[in-house]
Amino acid sequence: MIFLQLFVEFFKTGLFAIGGGLATLPFLKQIAIQYGWFSVSQLTDMIAVSESTPGPIGINMSTYAGFHAAGIPGAVIATLSLVLPSYIVILIVSHFMEKFKDSPLVNDVFYGIRPATAGLIAGAMFEVFLLSLFNTDALVAGGSVMDFFRIVPIIVYIVALIGVYKLPKLHPIVFVIGGAVLGIVLGL
Repeated sequence: MIFLQLFVEFFKTGLFAIGGGLATLPFLKQIAIQYGWFSVSQLTDMIAVSESTPGPIGINMSTYAGFHAAGIPGAVIATLSLVLPSYIVILIVSHFMEKFKDSPLVNDVFYGIRPATAGLIAGAMFEVFLLSLFNTDALVAGGSVMDFFRIVPIIVYIVALIGVYKLPKLHPIVFVIGGAVLGIVLGL
């Protein structure tokens, strides 16, 4: 039964997360909440790892969640089911694209998909921002306002933001390595 759940959930994620990558985050968060195969905190950690290592975030998380839920077979099923919708859609689209490439309806559909994709990515960005800098669980649980703010990550964020604008010639890897070092040193 777990294999079927993994397949269905990650197939839906792959089918509806147009734009891939960060667009999968709302779906992955829902899976974390609904099934508990991984926590929202683990999702945040996987975002950091996925963004600083080669490989798509959706693939990395589906593999992780599948492995966490059902070992290696679960990892394989979750990963393949995330990729399968894209594969099917590409086969179908490539078959019909030549025939309908000048169709106003097809152009309108692609035009409408763009803002939806941008919205999914913007929503994911906002989720990552909240999870990284604020402890929303503390606020919901009735904690104090000071428990809500993650002071050290907020300071690191502000320093990195200033660094991006004041030191634009630095390669982005400098900021990734700097964030990793600070995370290790400060125990984030």
